Amino acid sequence: MDQRLEAHAYAQRIGEEVGVSGWITITQAMIDTFADLTYDHQFIHVDAERAAKEGPFGGTIVHGFLTLSLLTRMAREAKPEIEGAGMLINYGFDKVRFLHVVPTGGRVRGRVQLASAEEHKPGEFTFCHRITVEIEGVEQPALVADWLTRLYVNR
Repeated sequence: MDQRLEAHAYAQRIGEEVGVSGWITITQAMIDTFADLTYDHQFIHVDAERAAKEGPFGGTIVHGFLTLSLLTRMAREAKPEIEGAGMLINYGFDKVRFLHVVPTGGRVRGRVQLASAEEHKPGEFTFCHRITVEIEGVEQPALVADWLTRLYVNR
């Protein structure tokens, strides 16, 4: 995103969609790597033959937490750059809901809305972004998350 905003101006955009990320294709290789990192080797994620035979989805599906971890990339692509931003840290989630499975090979993108903004002291903001992860060709989103981040503006 090429847009740059001053932090106070950005904080005034509560309730607005601030951006949409590009599409991300989630491959079996990404799923397998995530499974190795998290020790989550459940067959519905990593065993295509068994998932097709025994699983309800016709094949392997993406880990919900893998989809959630892509919020960082989606937000970076979708949100405008804040002038003077020094550090942005993850402050947690108020809510995360996994609403629809993502099939292996599926494409997802994030719609980012500024849900709230609070300046705690000069140059220190907490933003809540509601991120809806869409699945290409599927009406229901993969997940909806209210993600809190803390921004520290350089003075």
